[in-house]
Amino acid sequence: MDRKIINIGVLAHVDAGKTTLTESLLFLGGVIKNIGNVDKGTSQTDFLDIEKQRGISIRSATATFVWENVQINLIDTPGHIDFSADIERSIRILDAAILIISAVEGVQAHTENIWMALQTNKIPTIIFINKIDQTGADTLRIIDEIKIDITSKIAILQQSINEGNKTADVKTIWDNDNICEDVVETIANNNDAILEKYLNEETLSFDELNNELTLAVSNFRIIPVMMGSAKNMVGVSDLLNSIVHYLPGATGNQNNKLSALVYKIDHNKKFGKAVGIKLYDGKINTKDIVVNKTQNIEEKINKIARYNAGKFTDINTVTTGDIAVVFGLNNAKVGDIIGTGKNIPGEVKLESPLLTVQVRANNKSDYPALTEALTILSTEDPALEFEWFRENKELHIKIMGWIQIQVLEKTLEQRFGIATKFDDPTIIYKETPKKTAVGFARYWMPKPCWAIIKLKIEPGEPGSGVIYNSIVSVNDIQKKYQNEVERTIEKALKQGPKGWEVTDLKITLIEGEDHTVHSNPGDFIIATPMAVMNGLLACDTKFLEPIMWFRIVAPEELLGAITSDIINMRGTFESPIINNGKFTIEGTVPMATSLDFPVKLSSRSGGRAKIKTRFHSYQECPNEFGVTTPYKGISPVDEAKYILKARKAITEGINSKF
Repeated sequence: MDRKIINIGVLAHVDAGKTTLTESLLFLGGVIKNIGNVDKGTSQTDFLDIEKQRGISIRSATATFVWENVQINLIDTPGHIDFSADIERSIRILDAAILIISAVEGVQAHTENIWMALQTNKIPTIIFINKIDQTGADTLRIIDEIKIDITSKIAILQQSINEGNKTADVKTIWDNDNICEDVVETIANNNDAILEKYLNEETLSFDELNNELTLAVSNFRIIPVMMGSAKNMVGVSDLLNSIVHYLPGATGNQNNKLSALVYKIDHNKKFGKAVGIKLYDGKINTKDIVVNKTQNIEEKINKIARYNAGKFTDINTVTTGDIAVVFGLNNAKVGDIIGTGKNIPGEVKLESPLLTVQVRANNKSDYPALTEALTILSTEDPALEFEWFRENKELHIKIMGWIQIQVLEKTLEQRFGIATKFDDPTIIYKETPKKTAVGFARYWMPKPCWAIIKLKIEPGEPGSGVIYNSIVSVNDIQKKYQNEVERTIEKALKQGPKGWEVTDLKITLIEGEDHTVHSNPGDFIIATPMAVMNGLLACDTKFLEPIMWFRIVAPEELLGAITSDIINMRGTFESPIINNGKFTIEGTVPMATSLDFPVKLSSRSGGRAKIKTRFHSYQECPNEFGVTTPYKGISPVDEAKYILKARKAITEGINSKF
């Protein structure tokens, strides 16, 4: 790397001013001549038609500029929880982050979700308290919320002046002329040598303290807090200076072998599949042939570009630490590793989709086009988990919420020209075995075929997922056939007796037999789902439902009514904490009973109650509250038809997944 590169994400709960801050940073960086307006649909990074119309970010967007000889790749991420998957993919490639919190609304539910992801991955972060000019702004209250809900390891580098009106400004309290005692204490508490000098009242220079602050920020031990008004350009230049001075840049060596991650996929009308990558080592030149390690294939790079909010700028080379868009990787998927995979961090998880929905074309003749469109959208956002159940002619995706449905509906209409209808979403339940049982399958007719397997299925610990093991000798079933059994287990568990994915169980291959003449790997791929379903029917399954954590803050006089609501929703809660006429209560509640509770709570309290929620876990659901869904495709229970289907003797396919 010729100069320092920082890949920095701008993250926030929706409406905290994230895109407005991005606009201000790009203006100072010389990328744009005029600051766009989110509400008017003129912002640089909200370039999709649907983003302009709705005034929200739904896809991450990247823009690049240089500040004090540091290349900043700024990634503006969506703020709405419905688009968490895009945030997850962006966080994975970040060197640092700006977490924005509104000076009015404060720390909100999604703010905490984002923070937990940054904390888990130890991504150096600056917190920016935005909107200090708005009525109701209270930075001292927000700082208290940060200490309680996010972290107490903060260094407050500025103070607000005249907050709550148009003349609001900021004052620096951390420089050569202003050495804030609170910041000194924070630094000293993170460094024993400085702490000893501080306690002994020895002289500590600003440079010595600031160098330690920089190191502590880079190591995620201290989080600087700054403030301002992005709309009025207050505090934005100070933030930029802090970004280049305190936050670390990308690491890696361009002389090492290539190691890169596919973090984003778009489709460009002119050039085709646009693959967003970050390089952790090495470099890529146009016309290079690279290895997709995940798929074990080689492909040629036809074009390299820098992505500036929908506009491509051609570059011939991308090097270590940088991000770029490449063309030619036509088989690439999000999450694929290009090259060695060295130094690439693990996946980031914020929220999982808890709703599933069927999509229908208004015009039946658009069914093939809709299938193709959803396939494309699922390559861009794998969290949709698009499933095409051919036999039932049903198209299903997983979603986070209603906003995502509305956006997808508009996207299909505007981008693909397809008018659609989305059914009401259904809660995604899961299944788990009630007891231990054995599943058996004998697939030996019509020949040539031979696969006999017996599986022991046992209940697992909550949250354990699927644990597979084999105690069968390779003399009974060759290793290559056993490998096919193991590989097929995941697919076989996609639909259980109640129609939902089966989880939290142990599966052991305990007996089996192959044939030296008649067996082939495909036989065991066919036999495994039959044995699994046979075993699940024998042990029976119970429902698991998604449970949400909540925290409610409301006036004390509403305590009885709200706790009664929680009990009626099958929820549980801890003892409330009462302070200054308000109570705070935390607990859990089933998602199925609480989908519309935030709206009801706001109505009941006249807007005085606040609620934060996030996914907690899947827990056992009483059978009377679970929802059974029909099996999609041909069930392995119908062995004769299932075998004919698997052998392609029936033309219509069972469910296949893109």
